[in-house]
Amino acid sequence: MFKIMYKKELSPDIFHMDIEAPKVAKKAKAGQFIVLRVDEKGERIPLTIADFDVEKGTITLIFQVLGASTMQLSALNEGDSIVDFAGPLGQPSEIDGNMGTVVCIGGGIGVAPVYPIARAMHEAGNKVISIMGAKTKDILIFEDKMRAISDEVIIATDDGSYGVKGFVTTALQQLVDRGEKIDQVTAIGPGIMMKSVCDATRPLGIKTIVSLNPVMVDGTGMCGGCRVQVGDEMKFACVDGPEFDGHLVDFNNLMSRGRMFREQEAKAKDHVCNIGLGR
Repeated sequence: MFKIMYKKELSPDIFHMDIEAPKVAKKAKAGQFIVLRVDEKGERIPLTIADFDVEKGTITLIFQVLGASTMQLSALNEGDSIVDFAGPLGQPSEIDGNMGTVVCIGGGIGVAPVYPIARAMHEAGNKVISIMGAKTKDILIFEDKMRAISDEVIIATDDGSYGVKGFVTTALQQLVDRGEKIDQVTAIGPGIMMKSVCDATRPLGIKTIVSLNPVMVDGTGMCGGCRVQVGDEMKFACVDGPEFDGHLVDFNNLMSRGRMFREQEAKAKDHVCNIGLGR
């Protein structure tokens, strides 16, 4: 059993949890993820590691309540335990100190998983410019943490309530327009956001890495649920990734498959609410 050491609701339906998992924390690296089950009957949920503390033996998770399983997870409190917590899984981010200027882009809840990558890039000696995107100022997360490990932070909100009015690509274009030499972009967020970033960087020849979180089940590549077309190859996000060259990813297929089970997920979420396991 893995105890919840800390819980906080960062904004409506977005939660921060620190889970006691010393063996996972000891081996965790930027870019990796875990798979958990809330209880014996629960489904496996893949969540990217938002932070890890080796001394405390904890893994930080940031998640949004979207379906039945994340609703069940959000109903747990400090002191409660999770039955399964497997990881770290996936390939870690490629980090070295000779990358130059790296722009780390997080859209919405994607700011959380991009944080350890930006931190590792910064600690390796690279110049890190972070772009944080949110619909409104009220749902922006991790701002202080991102500022602490970035040479510059640009915030973009859809409604203009904070920072630049527009999307993360609006902020990225500002960097390009001012003549910033960008050596690599790492983008994490909704599929449409990552696709837009790749569409913007492709004609500029800027290497762009994306982290994919399609439907994962077993975390070993055996189920095939997380398959994704990358160039001429079929890859499995859980074992080959989750990071890939964004210019080679077939985002249209990925997003189409991501919408396949919305009806079933909605029914499952309603069922959880009806039996009283929601918050």
